[in-house]
Amino acid sequence: MNASSLQDMHVVLIPGMRDRLKDHWQEILAESLQHVTLVPPAGKKDFSLTARITAIDQAVATAQLPVLLVAHSVGCVMLAHWAQSSGLLGKVKGALLVTPPDLEKVLPTGYPSAQEFAEHLWTPVPHQNFPFKSIVASSSNDPLCAPDKAAAMGEAWGSRLAHLGAVGHLNPLSGFGYWPDAEQLMVDLLMA
Repeated sequence: MNASSLQDMHVVLIPGMRDRLKDHWQEILAESLQHVTLVPPAGKKDFSLTARITAIDQAVATAQLPVLLVAHSVGCVMLAHWAQSSGLLGKVKGALLVTPPDLEKVLPTGYPSAQEFAEHLWTPVPHQNFPFKSIVASSSNDPLCAPDKAAAMGEAWGSRLAHLGAVGHLNPLSGFGYWPDAEQLMVDLLMA
């Protein structure tokens, strides 16, 4: 199985709280795939969890092929909440969760506080196994999540852990635009 196998999947990209950035790896990945839906980003001011879950549900519901979910940052938390309530889980073949954040710690300036996340029901983050295969890809120097916390989330979700090394939060601010490992991890997930 290789990257061409991804053409038999509908990839649903779940971004975090960023605005649309053309040089973000998810945006670049979206351009290379035949069947793809990019869920609108949450934004840092209007971050209704209910709206995010509904957006994921709509993306999965309209997919005409088996679904592969690819979440980044807060999108990983959205996916975890979605997986607890959606009736569409049978359409999902797997999920790649990249650099999930620790929403219970103090995040860098510009992000909502732990209290704001709690008030909007983002926390506590669900800790139940997903009913589909998954990989959590973590960074050794992510400013939004310590490696041991990312590993604990992955274990709780029943995910295989992929250590990416020192990639920060794997975003343009960390020096990442195009990220070729995304496609390889997606293929690895389908082969598992």
